[in-house]
Amino acid sequence: MKPSLFTSLLPLATIALVACSPVAPPAEPIRAVRALTLATSSVGGEHEYAAEVRARTESRLGFRVGGKLLSRSANLGDSVRAGQALAQLDPGDLKLSQEAAQAALGAAKASYEFSEAEFKRFKELKDQGFISGWELERRETALTAARAQFEQARAQAGVQGNQTRYATLAAEASGVITGVDADPGTVVAAGASVVRLAHDGPRDVVFNVPEDRVAELRSLAGKTGALKVHVWNDDQTPISATVREVAAAADPATRTFVVKADVGRANVRLGQTASVKIEMPRVAGQIKLPLTAVFEVKGAPAVWVVDRASMTVKQQPVRVAGAEGNDVVLAGGLAAGDTVVVAGVHVLSPGQKVRLYAERLSTAANEAVVAR
Repeated sequence: MKPSLFTSLLPLATIALVACSPVAPPAEPIRAVRALTLATSSVGGEHEYAAEVRARTESRLGFRVGGKLLSRSANLGDSVRAGQALAQLDPGDLKLSQEAAQAALGAAKASYEFSEAEFKRFKELKDQGFISGWELERRETALTAARAQFEQARAQAGVQGNQTRYATLAAEASGVITGVDADPGTVVAAGASVVRLAHDGPRDVVFNVPEDRVAELRSLAGKTGALKVHVWNDDQTPISATVREVAAAADPATRTFVVKADVGRANVRLGQTASVKIEMPRVAGQIKLPLTAVFEVKGAPAVWVVDRASMTVKQQPVRVAGAEGNDVVLAGGLAAGDTVVVAGVHVLSPGQKVRLYAERLSTAANEAVVAR
């Protein structure tokens, strides 16, 4: 090969070798992160729940017999008195059954009276020696059977009489109609709800709490004034309430537990909305983090801890004890003095270089600070 040709091909070979060599990956950027140096603080304060005022006792009233609903005089929101008629069934069939029972009672009574008179006559014949003892015993057995049939017919007639009276639905206590479940013309079964009655008397505030608060509410059960109730759209002073009942199982839809608190005969209206506030004792020496600092790794909570010496981050598993507002209360995993990333946790990776974000004031803000 001539030297001139070799000289001309050398740059091309150099370019080809450079093109085939691997390109070094770009250096990972140093991300600016918001961080917080942890310190201990007290945890507790006040928990607030939305609640509703309800009657202590609310009954679903229905007929004790089935039939066609002829009329209903009670409507939603009506105040009723104890014993007041609320609805009426068609009594036609019930009256016929009562008449049949009365007829059967009359027949049983006549048979019993005949057997009783016959037994007296045969007893006299036995005393005079005209009949044997066995015949008298047979007449006595017939009298016993007739008496039993008479008592059965009398009881059946009483049942039918009661069922005829059951055609009228009456209020069992004074109160307010809070629901209507059947309208005239409906054929209702025995026991089916027709109206709902909230009894006059003590009132409850009913609210739901998450599972992690159930133990706290149960510990307050029976303690007078442990809760404070603020009725909405009302400037009156808070009402003291006492936890009366905590559900044993969670609601299948909301997975929360129903709590009923007694407010006695406070001046509140049924269905009124209220807020229940619970003062919890404050516990010192606890560590709190913003919610934005916690993420999930393999189903467990973790945070990014900043190593001040190397300015890198590492994952640190933590144990969460609960929440307070927008903060997470930790049960373990971190100590006071640790520096934790509180924003941008989703873009970090283990060992990544970071720098602490310093928020700069704008020129106008600087001027305002200087002017002060």
